[in-house]
Amino acid sequence: MARHIYSCPLRWSDMDAFGHVNNVVFLRYLEEARIDFMFRLAPGNGSPSFSGGSVVARHEIDYIRPLFHRHEPVTVESWVTKIGAASLTIAYEIKDPDRVYVRASTVVVPYDLAEQRPRRITAEERAFLQEYVDDGMRSGGAVA
Repeated sequence: MARHIYSCPLRWSDMDAFGHVNNVVFLRYLEEARIDFMFRLAPGNGSPSFSGGSVVARHEIDYIRPLFHRHEPVTVESWVTKIGAASLTIAYEIKDPDRVYVRASTVVVPYDLAEQRPRRITAEERAFLQEYVDDGMRSGGAVA
């Protein structure tokens, strides 16, 4: 399985009164990684894939341990756990090589901005996403 790797800088303003990265800031880290994955790495050459918009339908986050401010970026690994007709689920780990700070998932719905309604995932988008699907789904196994 391929994973998208995003190097996310920590900002001084990310800290809360307890000296660690605030829980809400982790959503921003997930957003940065997701946008980098879906828009920067999406098929190019004038392809309309992922360019029409998308909305977040659900976030689920498990905070494993606190992350304290430092100058080195944190890694956000992302992969796809589910592809439906009109939604996909992206899983994440926010981590360093030797520890995980957060495990999370996001349900994303492609959205037609002009029509103001969800749309189906295109064949081109599905092919791109399939490269990042976890092993359990590729072999037909259950998805967590």
